Amino acid sequence: MTKTQEVVIRSLHRIEELEDVRKLESTIWGETDSTPSHQTITAVKNGGLVLGAYWEEQLVGFQYSFPGFNGQSAYLCSHMLGIDVQFRNKGIGEKLKLAQREEAIKLGYSVITWTYDPLESVNGYLNIAKLGGVCSTYIANCYGEMDDLLNSGIPTDRFLVEWHIGKQETTDYRGPGIALEYVMENSLIQWDTDKKGLPVPSLTLPLPIQECGTAFVAIPKDFRTIRDTNIQAATEWRMKTSEIFTNLFQQGWQVTDFIKNSKTEIPVHFYVLSRK
Repeated sequence: MTKTQEVVIRSLHRIEELEDVRKLESTIWGETDSTPSHQTITAVKNGGLVLGAYWEEQLVGFQYSFPGFNGQSAYLCSHMLGIDVQFRNKGIGEKLKLAQREEAIKLGYSVITWTYDPLESVNGYLNIAKLGGVCSTYIANCYGEMDDLLNSGIPTDRFLVEWHIGKQETTDYRGPGIALEYVMENSLIQWDTDKKGLPVPSLTLPLPIQECGTAFVAIPKDFRTIRDTNIQAATEWRMKTSEIFTNLFQQGWQVTDFIKNSKTEIPVHFYVLSRK
């Protein structure tokens, strides 16, 4: 596969299609206890949404959402997005999210919410920088201890993202227009590198004073490799980012942008936060 345009996204309604989604979910997460198709088809019939990404009629990705309600307004809860390992980093996730936005508007929704691991930089870049989501809620150990291929070993902390689809369009990433050297110097988490060149968190800077309008928090470019090769460093990243984001959100900050650093010698990317 070389062109994401060759991937076809379509909304799924038949039990056979949803059973294929269940099987792909099991393959991606390495679990036998996947979401049953009788649950996903019930969601589809009651305001939910399941999208499939097809490459030459092969299901290679999916997105599953169901209705949510907070006591005041309804929204679409985007529960799961998965891509076959052979088709990752080819823009399929973004195509699924854009199709989700389009279908959600047809269903009458104005907000989509979902959770993701804030240390997964690929998801941070997509969810915050490209889609325009914002986050001011940090959920510690959101799903408890998990032993699947993507979550085992450390607490399942998550950002809760809000995507206001009635107001924002997806745009090409432009970044905040701030010099990278300034961002690095002022990141609330500083870092060293180990023998493999992977970042290890070192000191943390004091939280910004009230008058500051922007804050920066570094995260690893490749957290999965760190988790697989140095669980102690992975745990340190989790604990330090958990403390900083929790404190920032309590003081009225929110994540509004993501800086994708292209310099290979700098092993981190950066979240950008601003005051509400």
